[in-house]
Amino acid sequence: MTQSMTAFARREANSIVWEIRSVNHRYLDHSFKVPDNLRALEGDLRNLLKQSLFRGKVDCLLKINTEGTESGPLTINEAQVHKLRNALDEISRIMGANSPLNSLDILKFPGIMATAAVDDENLVAQIQSLFVQALADLTAMRAREGSELQQIIEDKLTELQQLTDIVRADAPVINARQRARIEERLMELKLEVDGNRLEQELVYLAQKSDIAEELDRLDTHIEEVRSTLRESGAIGRRLDFLMQELNREANTLSSKAVAANTSIQAVDLKVIIEQMREQIQNIE
Repeated sequence: MTQSMTAFARREANSIVWEIRSVNHRYLDHSFKVPDNLRALEGDLRNLLKQSLFRGKVDCLLKINTEGTESGPLTINEAQVHKLRNALDEISRIMGANSPLNSLDILKFPGIMATAAVDDENLVAQIQSLFVQALADLTAMRAREGSELQQIIEDKLTELQQLTDIVRADAPVINARQRARIEERLMELKLEVDGNRLEQELVYLAQKSDIAEELDRLDTHIEEVRSTLRESGAIGRRLDFLMQELNREANTLSSKAVAANTSIQAVDLKVIIEQMREQIQNIE
């Protein structure tokens, strides 16, 4: 199933809040923002995340709401306060001015408030359980958006196939028209031309402008994109590679075009391919 890389999930229970955001990224890049006394949980949380996601920049935020609940006494990290005080004195000496910070300002600095290590197994279990639920919500949203992206790309593939079929149907007519134009021009100039040599030149021109190989490869790549969309896991990079291949064939088709219609159709092909490529940037 096609997965998007853009999603958001939020879960809250018993004063615990998890928020997970996911956006496009070439690889899996994840970050956690959790209270200092819960840093020990990050390793397990990262492993859980890696089991569900393969690509994307994922930001995970944990908040523990303590409003309206009883809490233990506030503890000051005296060693950290002394370090901050010494730093402020040094700054005042250099700047020649007294520090304007008051006690409340000092409390806002990281590490000033001592935090006790969390040893409540029940709390840890709730945090992990809620994270798993939020991660499941995120994955579900990525799947829903991925399904929509898949439909958009499949619609574009249908347009691409229809346009390729039109070019293939027009190719014999264009080649015959080119041959007739050359023969007509020779007759107008009343030139005596060796029939065998003329036939060789016409065959050479036909081969030079032959686009059957490019059209066949376009068909193959279109079918490969459809097949890839039906696969599970991280398929975004493969799809992006296939877009490059499709674009290469469209460029070759354009360079071989001997009729205005074919040139315009080649441009239309590249437009559709670019539209698909933009959507594929969102796919995991």
